Amino acid sequence: MNPFQKNNSRETFFSPVSTEEVPSQSPSLPKKPPPKICGSNYPLSIVFIVVNEFCERFSYYGMKAVLTLYFLYFLHWNEDTSTSIYHAFNSLCYFTPILGAAIADSWLGKFKTIMYLSLVYVFGHVIKSLGALPILGGHTVHTVLSLVGLSLIALGTGGIKPCVAAFGGDQFEKKHEKERTRYFSVFYLSINAGSLISTFITPMLRGDVQCFGDDCYALAFGVPGLLMVIALVVFSMGSKMYKKMPPEGNIVTQVVKCIWFAISNRFKNRSGDIPKRQHWLDWAAEKYPTQLIKDVKTLTGILFLYIPLPMFWALLEQQGSRWTLQATKMNSNLGFVVLQPDQMQVLNPLLVLIFIPLFDLVIYPLVSKCGINFSSLRKMAVGMILACLAFAVVAVVEIKINEMARPQPGPQEIFLRVLNLADDEVKVTVLGYENNSLFPESIKSFQKMPHYSKLHLKTKSQDFHFHLKYHNLSVYTEHSVEEKKWYSLIIREDEKSVSSMMVKDAENITTIGMSAVRFVNTLHKEVNINLGTDIALNVGEDYDVSAYRTVQIGEYPAVHCKTEDDDFSLNLGLLDFGAAYLFVITNSTSQGPQAWKTEDIPANKVSIAWQLPQYVLVTAGEVMFSVTGLEFSYSQAPSSMKSVLQAAWLLTIGVGNFIVLAVAQFSGLVQWAEFILFSCLLLLVCLIFSIMGYNYVSLKPEDIQEPAEKQSPCIQENTINLEMKNTMF
Repeated sequence: MNPFQKNNSRETFFSPVSTEEVPSQSPSLPKKPPPKICGSNYPLSIVFIVVNEFCERFSYYGMKAVLTLYFLYFLHWNEDTSTSIYHAFNSLCYFTPILGAAIADSWLGKFKTIMYLSLVYVFGHVIKSLGALPILGGHTVHTVLSLVGLSLIALGTGGIKPCVAAFGGDQFEKKHEKERTRYFSVFYLSINAGSLISTFITPMLRGDVQCFGDDCYALAFGVPGLLMVIALVVFSMGSKMYKKMPPEGNIVTQVVKCIWFAISNRFKNRSGDIPKRQHWLDWAAEKYPTQLIKDVKTLTGILFLYIPLPMFWALLEQQGSRWTLQATKMNSNLGFVVLQPDQMQVLNPLLVLIFIPLFDLVIYPLVSKCGINFSSLRKMAVGMILACLAFAVVAVVEIKINEMARPQPGPQEIFLRVLNLADDEVKVTVLGYENNSLFPESIKSFQKMPHYSKLHLKTKSQDFHFHLKYHNLSVYTEHSVEEKKWYSLIIREDEKSVSSMMVKDAENITTIGMSAVRFVNTLHKEVNINLGTDIALNVGEDYDVSAYRTVQIGEYPAVHCKTEDDDFSLNLGLLDFGAAYLFVITNSTSQGPQAWKTEDIPANKVSIAWQLPQYVLVTAGEVMFSVTGLEFSYSQAPSSMKSVLQAAWLLTIGVGNFIVLAVAQFSGLVQWAEFILFSCLLLLVCLIFSIMGYNYVSLKPEDIQEPAEKQSPCIQENTINLEMKNTMF
């Protein structure tokens, strides 16, 4: 949420500039003078507003932190679909503020808009949390509930976005300008506190708490929903203390009408006999006042510079989608702490709080002392370059991860390994296969195969015939396979001979910083295996194969097991990050049942700490781009147009999210190549923006017409500076 709207107690997102009469109404004031905080000049009502904002931001960012992994692992969407829906939701959150501001300015006023849309917000959280309950319906029900819930949340958070900060500013009297400025500082801190805490806590609620035998997404969504309920209750508690301004009209509507009238009027008067006018907006002079037309001219010049900006947001907003997905394939053990993949997002708000004073107090003054003219547009261009570098780093990390990951079978391909569980070596031959040297050596008993072997199919599915030579016996078996799969051919003893069974290995096991295990039971009795709290599984007798189960990483020296007449322990050893293991339970020694261990999927070897450089670069770019961009926009636009610029700024973020959605769905690139694509596109956009900025003629302060009823310069300057430093909205 953007808390620091340009505020003079008369304006939310938009302020009226029109010759049309707006009915004069008195603000709804408390019957008694509003109570103050401890005898100060701060209205007690702002306490309710600040607490409301903290809870609402906790609710929003906490829910969003685990959203991508919810799509991927609970709804079982692929990475591209998960990324697309995540950014579609983000985009909607930045388009709905236009609707919320219009409702507040033209119809309900700020207080009622916040109340009603907060109810929608809460209802959305309830539906979203219900959609994360495994016991409630099937996949279709979960998908419908999730999408409906997210739509309502987007309407709620976007609708109240332009109202809350300005409503807090309305509570101050004009003579208490200093206190109002400090209020915005506290309001800003409440946003970052809510974001920091929730981004760290909700991934823990998801990953560290088990419910229904898996990650507890219902709890991870439910707690943010509860915080939104608290936000609504707290805000409503201050109702009798609030100063409630009436609706005063919508400046965006006036700007759009002015532009549309100028275009249509020019089209109607395109005859060569009609004298040309100096500027195309001058064709609105028949209906709209000169000052409004002049302000809109200035506005359109700045909006022209906004055209390239969505590309920057397309990169920045991927921290919660593509970067989180990358973190799931990395080792989250930092030695002193084990992070959840979605907790890495906490670096952004943390670094923002560090970098803003660092840049303002250290870096920019040093650059200035070096005699370098570091203008606003140059800062924005450098911010874009830093984001380009961040995505180049992301691509390098992705390539390194791919090098250590197991290969992916392509069309009409499978990967096969042979596990020989017989008591002696077996020679395996694939009959009729062009590569007769696929398994050139005999496979010894319980020999660990270092890797899978690739087999090419003639169709999407195929039957393979195997010749097994065991001692002096020849055994022929047949198994069906499908393309793009991994398989294990398990050879087992069958009285004095051998037989085989084909087992499909997992394609993408949901580990999320955990390990996955499955068991083959060679005993003649069913085995019950206790892997920890609420994690137990039964494996049938005589070479039954269990399903995969995810468990916490760590050492498992004595896992308790039992049969109908015996109890024993198995030493599973170290279960590492992201790895998947197959354990074969045998009883071939006098020491009792043992577990033979082999890897299905290797552990994640690339440390998650390698994501730190990309977060540092992109956050530095964000501070230089976002903070400076708003500063430049506000310094160049008349006061009457500042709220329109805020609307346009939010729309560029929404468009940026839409770009990610489109690329994820239609690019068809491997992930590292997609990162390079985004980096190159932003570099190209940066070049275009630099050319546009070079040709832009900056307006001097004396050239900008201020309205008659203007704000104190002190309040205006400080409020703008605070707004620019809110990179969390």
